[in-house]
Amino acid sequence: MKTRLIKGARILTMCTGQEPFVGDLLIRGERIEAVAPVIDSPADEVIDARHMAAMPGLINAHNHTPMSLLRGFSDDLKLMDWLEKKMLPAESRMNEEDVYWGALLAITEMIQSGTTSFADMYIHMDAVGQAVLDSGMRASLTRGLVFFEDDGGKRMQEAIDLVDKWSGSGDGRITTMFGPHAPYTCPPEPLSEVIALARQRRVPIHIHLAETKEEVVKIRDKYNQTPTEYLYHLGLFEHNHVLLAHSVHLTRKDIGYLRGMRGGVAHNPVSNLKLGCGISPVTDFHQQGIAVGLGTDGAGSATTLDMFAEIKAATWLQKLDYGDPTRLPAEHALRMATIESAKLLGIDHEVGTLVAGKKADVILLDLNKPHLQPAHNLYSLLAYSATGADVDTVIINGQTVMRNRQLLTLSVEDVLSQAAKRAARLVEGL
Repeated sequence: MKTRLIKGARILTMCTGQEPFVGDLLIRGERIEAVAPVIDSPADEVIDARHMAAMPGLINAHNHTPMSLLRGFSDDLKLMDWLEKKMLPAESRMNEEDVYWGALLAITEMIQSGTTSFADMYIHMDAVGQAVLDSGMRASLTRGLVFFEDDGGKRMQEAIDLVDKWSGSGDGRITTMFGPHAPYTCPPEPLSEVIALARQRRVPIHIHLAETKEEVVKIRDKYNQTPTEYLYHLGLFEHNHVLLAHSVHLTRKDIGYLRGMRGGVAHNPVSNLKLGCGISPVTDFHQQGIAVGLGTDGAGSATTLDMFAEIKAATWLQKLDYGDPTRLPAEHALRMATIESAKLLGIDHEVGTLVAGKKADVILLDLNKPHLQPAHNLYSLLAYSATGADVDTVIINGQTVMRNRQLLTLSVEDVLSQAAKRAARLVEGL
């Protein structure tokens, strides 16, 4: 069983109440064996990290990875115009190979910017699963379910097959969820069926909620409820672990319905900003004890999958919204991108903090750069100054997948070449 010893790093364990310290981290096989100021142990590989910060890998709690092929294709549009006039027509042209290479393009970007795990919702999810296997990534996979028309149960069967085939694959790196797309695309009967199936199988649910004001109006007009009330009265939160993507337009009463829920909210500040959707009430969620993680959404809307951009946007938005610079401090924003996102994916017992016994998902950031010096406060430095380009080394499940910014499991040249060809075909004439 291979051992790796990281020496002399400035370590952020992201454990509550534990300050950063200079120390060592020992990895044996796929797990962390020890984290301490000094570790004297023989190792197969020793990494000199004296000019680096070590922290848990970032966890992207909401993504649509194949959308990376549509990056920059439909910017500066209202969300429904963006979706109906650009995204859906282009996505209708995607085949399974397109999805595979689009997922690999996103995974390449995520690894290079320090993300070690992500929650994904899309079509052709077998192809995304293969991309995760081939890259060494960790992921929670979801087949998005839209019930605009009767398809004879085909989508539901694909969702069930995904859970049956991929749960636990890749040495446990892959988990699965059921993915009803959103309240406005899922009428009560099929949504109730998904809720019951997820409860029966003890599989989490990943769903969009109240991303736009238009969604709130649609649900109010149709059911005389808010989107959150609609989900609550269908029993979504009673026994299910639920990942709620976006959750921008919620009333105080809505937030009360979420109190005590298993799972939590995936905040996507960059996508919400770029599409003019609004500011999610993150502070109110926190005050009610609701877990809030961070996601990027798909590159088709957010454009970037750099989680360090999300960390900055999340904290700045709360400070601006309340006119209070003490809101959502740096340490809490970093926790949202690590252990809090892990809670949403239901994998916080395995990843999200650097402690002995957990899976070795670790990133090293090069601090020997002008914009990262001096290092007075490491939380502030990484939350407000660092970018994905500062990530030097990425270890996932004990495997080094990037070292000195060189990917070891993927050919970046092949990924870029395939992505360029496929993206051109998808958007031609649109």
